[in-house]
This record gives sequence, C-alpha cells and structure tokens, in this order.
Amino acid sequence: MAQLGFFDLSDRYASLDAKRDPLVEIDVVVPWDEFRPTLERVWRKPDAERKSRAGRKPMDAVLMFKTLVLGALYNLSDDQIEYQVR
Repeated sequence: MAQLGFFDLSDRYASLDAKRDPLVEIDVVVPWDEFRPTLERVWRKPDAERKSRAGRKPMDAVLMFKTLVLGALYNLSDDQIEYQVR
C-alpha cells in the first residue's frame, strides 16, 4: 500500500461530498457529541471500579457508537465491522 500524499485525504472527502455520500450527510445531521455524556456513563467503568490501569486505553465511546449505528444501517456483523475499522 502506497503512502498517502498530502492532499489525498482532503481529495477523498471532496469526492464523497460530490457524490452525496450518505455517511457525510449522517455526520452533518446527527449531533454525535450530544450522546457523549450518556455513552461515557454507560460505556466506561469509573476508575475506582477498575482493577488496574494497565492495558490499552479504551476506544472513544462516540466512535464505538458510530460503528454500531453503521453496522445496523448496513447490516454488518461484528466481525465485518471490526475488519472495516482496522
């Protein structure tokens, strides 16, 4: 896989905008950060309840919520979602 150029990512976003990609429109319409307090409360254990601070830091709760929404919209299994995210 070749290394991305300086403008490759912005060109890709412009291409998605031009094609009226539904993911771009969902991102504009849905206020993702308004879900953050509820997701954080449900998703993460408070530090006092954790046995150890060792290990990898957890993924962002809003990012995980987005993947669940996309999985539901596109009827993806958990394995398919994990493959697409990696």
